[in-house]
Amino acid sequence: MWQQTLITLRPRPRGFHLVTEDILAALPELRRCRVGLLHLWLQHTSASLTVNENADPAVRRDFERFFNRLVPQGENGYEHDYEGPDDLPAHFKGSLLGCQLSLPVKDGQLAMGTWQGVYLGEHRDQGGARRVLATLHGEAP
Repeated sequence: MWQQTLITLRPRPRGFHLVTEDILAALPELRRCRVGLLHLWLQHTSASLTVNENADPAVRRDFERFFNRLVPQGENGYEHDYEGPDDLPAHFKGSLLGCQLSLPVKDGQLAMGTWQGVYLGEHRDQGGARRVLATLHGEAP
């Protein structure tokens, strides 16, 4: 079984956002997959995907504070600032975290740990809607 779906995530403010349910809602076919992999590819260079804590929203706020300290906005010397002062820092953060995930599928569900969820890292002040290409490969019963 091969299935590919382009998922459009609604615009979100700058920060880290739990999007696991958005991804699952767009992929009803996943429930038919007994064993497989779900590959997620974010089609943007100023946002990111990662897996982390899904229960306490403080973790996502702490992620935002950490990455803002690691890659501060408004540093002198950045040449790429065509779209504003958040442009190049957003690209740095996107590269550090990455734009893709491969997630195991078992018995029609993502086989993540109890406290794991998929984050969208929105690194722009006004990032807009984000597109994720989801490719499901697996075995149906």
